[in-house]
Amino acid sequence: MEPADSNKCFASGELTVPRGWADYNGHMNVGYYVVAFDKASDMVLEHLGIGEAYRFAAEASVFVLEAHVTYDREILPGDRLRFTTQFLDHDEKRLHLFHRMYHADDGFLAATNELMVMHMNLKTRRPAPFPPEVGARIVEIMDLQAGLPRPEAAGRVIGIRRR
Repeated sequence: MEPADSNKCFASGELTVPRGWADYNGHMNVGYYVVAFDKASDMVLEHLGIGEAYRFAAEASVFVLEAHVTYDREILPGDRLRFTTQFLDHDEKRLHLFHRMYHADDGFLAATNELMVMHMNLKTRRPAPFPPEVGARIVEIMDLQAGLPRPEAAGRVIGIRRR
């Protein structure tokens, strides 16, 4: 279980689970967890100044290089969710993010999503450095979050644990 949320984690959105996101088990389908986390990523990118408007103005964006999702507690249609994001690492072109999905009313951790994203020049379809002002915003957030412990699920490898 993750520790209680810190004010240092970036608040990256809230949503209510639509009925159409349920699968035949009656809970939120695994694919929609990724959709929900993608909406949280969009909030982070907008805050950094590299959201949808930036994509068209600069002909640049970020692509996900790797993603890992954990499903910790069941979510049902109609449940309200809230998201936080912790910045784990960065370099001139990449950003390592860790999203947490919480049940907004009951407060439990429902799922996590670890991402590595790369800033891309959309004309060349090649990696490109973040603009300086974006790099500065990333550093500000990293500095603010410097005291946060690394999430237990970060860097986790899938497998069956043998005893």
